[in-house]
Amino acid sequence: MSRRILIVEDEAPIREMLCFVMEQHGYQAVEANDFDAAVEKIAEPYPDMVLLDWMLPGGSGLQLAKKIKGDDFTRNIPIIMLTAKGEEEDKIRGLEVGADDYITKPFSPKELMARMRAVFRRVAPTVLDEPLEVEGLQLDPVSHRISVDEKGIDMGPTEFKLLHFFMTHPERVYSREQLLDHVWGTNVYVEDRTVDVHIRRLRKALTEYGYERLIQTVRGVGYRFSNR
Repeated sequence: MSRRILIVEDEAPIREMLCFVMEQHGYQAVEANDFDAAVEKIAEPYPDMVLLDWMLPGGSGLQLAKKIKGDDFTRNIPIIMLTAKGEEEDKIRGLEVGADDYITKPFSPKELMARMRAVFRRVAPTVLDEPLEVEGLQLDPVSHRISVDEKGIDMGPTEFKLLHFFMTHPERVYSREQLLDHVWGTNVYVEDRTVDVHIRRLRKALTEYGYERLIQTVRGVGYRFSNR
């Protein structure tokens, strides 16, 4: 499932160029040309990254970044600010409200892709298929192995995908509908209760090593992966 990139840019030529670059690199581009349109697009299925212009009709990029980072459901979405402002003070303001990186116009597609990969590497290792580790629980997406102290843990392919998703999106609550979208995909019809069945199987597979506690139920909302 290709990653969704929300492009928030009021200048049509720049927005179209960015959409073209995203699609050329296998991403799904979602467009918004002003503040209100961007707010509407930050909804299920949530974007995996936001490319956010500094100046927007209806509000500023800083205001939108604050809104994204201030919401429990969207605060982990990485943001790269796109702006013509090159002053160090402006850069600091963008980073202080939660932006993950900052790129000054004009920029090359090559530089943008490098910055996107760097941000994804920090906040979403699943994009690069890098091994994951939490408290000794290790998941290798390339070899499709889960282990503890070099001892393998057996689990089904859906449980593996669930655990992979959880480990790359910690400390965030996901509803059953969100998990269905992210793990099963939006083109597959699966009932909500199917998620509960696979959560139980995942916990059972992790119980022997005491990791079932990482899969937490948030009553009335959904599930969260956390070691707190």
